[in-house]
Amino acid sequence: MNIVDIIEKENEKKDAPMVNVGDTVKVFYKIKEGEKERIQAYEGVVIAKKNGSVRESFTVRRVSFGVGIERTFPVHSPLIDHVDVVRKGSPRRAKLYYVRNLTGKAAKIKGSN
Repeated sequence: MNIVDIIEKENEKKDAPMVNVGDTVKVFYKIKEGEKERIQAYEGVVIAKKNGSVRESFTVRRVSFGVGIERTFPVHSPLIDHVDVVRKGSPRRAKLYYVRNLTGKAAKIKGSN
């Protein structure tokens, strides 16, 4: 084991969120403003997931005031408080980048429930 593997192992979260592409999730993210710290919720559809031990991340897309916003969250970040899965999705693709060009009902992801 080299030194990079050792550092990655100790920074890994044991209770990492289990999200899949297509799920609608609510990510509760810690935000620091001065000395105060608060939790902000960010709800949207997971359109991509990148794997790689401690470097694992997922991208969440939402539409706010008619503008599509995407945000990438590291899975093992200490700033993520917790992640709630609002709705499970079952897409046929690994990356849902095509959703960027769709609006309204066409942008819906087929769900399993």
